[in-house]
Amino acid sequence: MAKIVVNLLSYTGTKGGMETYTRELYREFGRLGTPHEYVGYASKEFMTRDHSWFPGEVVNSGISGENRFAWAFGELFMVSRFAKKVGADLIHNPATLGPWRSAMPAVYTMHDMLYYRAPEYMATPLYTEPFKWMQRRISNHASRILTDSVASAEDIEKYLDFPADRIEVVQLAGTPPVTPSTEKVERQRDLMLMVGNRLPHKNFIGLVRAMDRIPAAERPRLVITGSRGDDPLRPIVDELDLGDSVELKGWVSDEELQWLYTNASALMVPNFCDGFCLPALEAMHVGLPVLMSDIPVYHEVGGDAVGYFEPTDLDSIAAAMVKAKDNPEWLAGLSERGYDRTALFTWNRTALETLAAFDRTLADPSGAKKARKQKRN
Repeated sequence: MAKIVVNLLSYTGTKGGMETYTRELYREFGRLGTPHEYVGYASKEFMTRDHSWFPGEVVNSGISGENRFAWAFGELFMVSRFAKKVGADLIHNPATLGPWRSAMPAVYTMHDMLYYRAPEYMATPLYTEPFKWMQRRISNHASRILTDSVASAEDIEKYLDFPADRIEVVQLAGTPPVTPSTEKVERQRDLMLMVGNRLPHKNFIGLVRAMDRIPAAERPRLVITGSRGDDPLRPIVDELDLGDSVELKGWVSDEELQWLYTNASALMVPNFCDGFCLPALEAMHVGLPVLMSDIPVYHEVGGDAVGYFEPTDLDSIAAAMVKAKDNPEWLAGLSERGYDRTALFTWNRTALETLAAFDRTLADPSGAKKARKQKRN
C-alpha cells in the first residue's frame, strides 16, 4: 500500500470541470476500495465544502485557493513540503499545477494546454505567462502526466517537450447534471441552451451574434445560464436588439436547471478550443441533443452522436441552430446515439486507468527523467 498525497489547493468549489473531475475520480476510488492511503492537502475553502466523497484524511493547509499569490506559492513549494512531512510515496496533482520539484514521484493531470495553444482566449499576459511558466517548471520534474484527450496529449508533448511515453490519455466521464426524467417529455423545438462561465474561449459572444444572422421569424429562443452578477453579454444582446430571443438567466436554481435540461431541444457548445467536454457528456446522459464546434477534441468526445458546426463562422452556427429547430427527427437520432455514447465514458474506467498509472509510476518513479535524458542524448 502506498501513501498518496492529493493536492487540493485549487479546489474551492468555484472552478467547474477540474473540480468535477477530482470529486468524481476520488469518489470512485472510495467505491472501489483501492489499496492506497489518500491524504488530501486542501485549501481553506475546500474545508468549508462537503468533502465526504474524499476517501481519506483531509488536512487544512490554511492557504486560500482564491488568492492567486498564496495559491501559487502553495502549489510550488508547500505541497511537496507537506508530502515529505507525512512520508508520502506519491503526489497526485489533479488540477494541472503542483510542486515544481519533490522528493517523491509526482503525477500531474494536465487537462489542457490552452494557455499555450490559445493564449488570446485565456487571460491577460499578467496571468497567462506565470501560468505557462509554472507548467514548464513542473514538467521538468513530473514523473508522469495524465490528460483528458489525444489532442491535449499531443499539445503537452509539443509545448512542454515531455516524453510521449510518459503521457497517458485517461478520458473523463459525464455525471448527469439533473435527475433524468422518468416521463416522456416533448422537448420545445425552438429552445436552445448554453451553460457555463463567460471565459472568452467558450465563444458566448459568437453564439449571440450568430442569433442575429437568423431572420426573426426563423429564430429559436436561446437561454444562457451560468453568470454571476452583471452579465457581460447583456450589452451585446441589447446592441443587437435580441432581448426577445436571448434570455440571460445568470445562476439558476436546481429546479430551473432541471426544467431546462428536460425541455430544451439542444445544448450549444461553440468553444474555439478545449481539453475535453464534460457538458456534452452530461447532456447526453439526460437525452439532451448536443451541437458543438467542429474541432478535433470534440470528435473524441462526441463521435457521431452530436451535430457539428464551425465556431469561427457565425453563419455555420446559425445554420446548425435552424436545422435543429426544423428537424426534430435529426435531434431524436442525436439523442439516441448520445445515450449509447455515454457508455464509453465511465468514472469507473477513469479510476481504474488512473490507478494503473499510479502503480506504473510507483514502480518506476524516475522514468520520465530517464526518458528526457535519453531524448537529449
